[in-house]
Amino acid sequence: MRAVRQNRVLPAVTAAAALLLAGCTSSAHVAEPRPPGTSASSPSSSDGMPAATPLAPLPAAVPAALAPYYAQKLSWQPCDTDFECTTFKVPLDYDHPGTGGDLTLTAARKPASGTATRLGSLLLNPGGPGGSAVDYLESVANGYDSGVRAAYDLVGLDPRGVGRSSPVTCLANDRMDAYTAVDITPEDQARTDALVAADKEFAAACQQKSGALLGHVSTVESARDLDVLRALLGDDKLHYLGKSYGTFLGATYAGLFPGRVGRMVLDGAMDPSLDAVAGNKAQAGGFETAWSAFAKDCVTHEDCPIGGTEQQAGQQLDALFKQLSAQPLPTDSGRTLSESQATTGVIQAMYAEALWPQLRSALADAKSGSGTKLLQLSDDYYERSPDGGYPNLMFANMAVNCLDLPAPFAGPDAVRSAVPAFEAVSPHFGQDMAWMALSCAYWPVKATGAAHTVKAAGSGPIVVVGTTRDPATPYAWAQSLAGQLESGRLLTYDGDGHTAYGRHNSCVDDAVNRYLLGGDAPAAGTRCAK
Repeated sequence: MRAVRQNRVLPAVTAAAALLLAGCTSSAHVAEPRPPGTSASSPSSSDGMPAATPLAPLPAAVPAALAPYYAQKLSWQPCDTDFECTTFKVPLDYDHPGTGGDLTLTAARKPASGTATRLGSLLLNPGGPGGSAVDYLESVANGYDSGVRAAYDLVGLDPRGVGRSSPVTCLANDRMDAYTAVDITPEDQARTDALVAADKEFAAACQQKSGALLGHVSTVESARDLDVLRALLGDDKLHYLGKSYGTFLGATYAGLFPGRVGRMVLDGAMDPSLDAVAGNKAQAGGFETAWSAFAKDCVTHEDCPIGGTEQQAGQQLDALFKQLSAQPLPTDSGRTLSESQATTGVIQAMYAEALWPQLRSALADAKSGSGTKLLQLSDDYYERSPDGGYPNLMFANMAVNCLDLPAPFAGPDAVRSAVPAFEAVSPHFGQDMAWMALSCAYWPVKATGAAHTVKAAGSGPIVVVGTTRDPATPYAWAQSLAGQLESGRLLTYDGDGHTAYGRHNSCVDDAVNRYLLGGDAPAAGTRCAK
């Protein structure tokens, strides 16, 4: 996840081997996980609206109009070494099934390696919104615990609007290059106008190329798609492991279908009770915490290019951003590195400690007058390919975020008024994160979702994993979600980076694997040390 303009998620497997099973989220410009509502503990949202209310469950019985979708037969075909793929239909509009057309969704699976202990299917989601669960599955399946691989078919479903599932389409590649480079901390009216124009161009392109789909890619609809797939897989209950935005998708499923929740792990949890302003602000604080951890580590290395103290590191980072705002740096590719791309590159490296050496090298490169390495980090964030192509990650990210929550700001004046509060929690990234949240102000489809809590009354234990210095999904979000869930069990990892399971901490891995294989949820208050 991240902080580019609205919010989005980045499959960690593309970043570094150490991120093997991690997931992310982001925004529209620099990606981040997007929060959905208002703090469960606060009496009102940041705009003075009433506090978030609980998500109401759907009726237990499948409505007659949806019965044909639940009666489909899956046809699995080989699609890669050790993997099978299938497609199935879901209604574009669940309120009017059969009248608004259907969407075709794609899922992949790696069949269980065992037979005697088979427990069903375990659905995986890496985050986003916009991360491809199919790509994620094919990248990380062999890295999962051998016992989990023996007991479960591992399944990845690209959510509606994502990847291979009726994807949202927006800007051409050259226009995405321009979009990622536009100044997101405008100092004057001309730059403000350019930012607004870029956001409007993005929204108009999505409307032109994606049409009615933009109104039907909400997280609630994707959660209902999960239930259709659960039934088609032959499972009475949904076993699920979601990371980053995937936790919001999983929690939404639990709220809608509490009686169908099986073993569910929500790692790098989002807080559905936060509105967009509160969520973006909290995320800015998360990246500030991660930067502080990086800076403290950096100054202990001889190759640290940004001073000998944490304070000096922050000052030099600010100076670099200011320099780039005035004059972008050249790169080996012929493109230039803008301030917004440099910010994205730094944020990308906050997702995992394994990326810190790469960031030290990139910052040294920038001090020497080359933006090549920071631009590469930025490109990694957006998953830009060497030939200049972009996946639909950011398109889906924007579409889902803008539909799930009302726009946090109505226009530039509202952002300017909010900047001081953002900078109070994040001196180095607060201004960027505030302006990144402007995108949905120009979205062509009105939001259908709102902040809410998730109780999931009657479900079995749901394990919520929180990392104390997670940059993209602050630890407080995991605490809040676990507290909202009637059966939430908080598992804490005292460490750095985004998400915890599968990142080589045996305490976390053992606790999650025990739960997935035997249903033994960690005791409340369980903590794992770095």
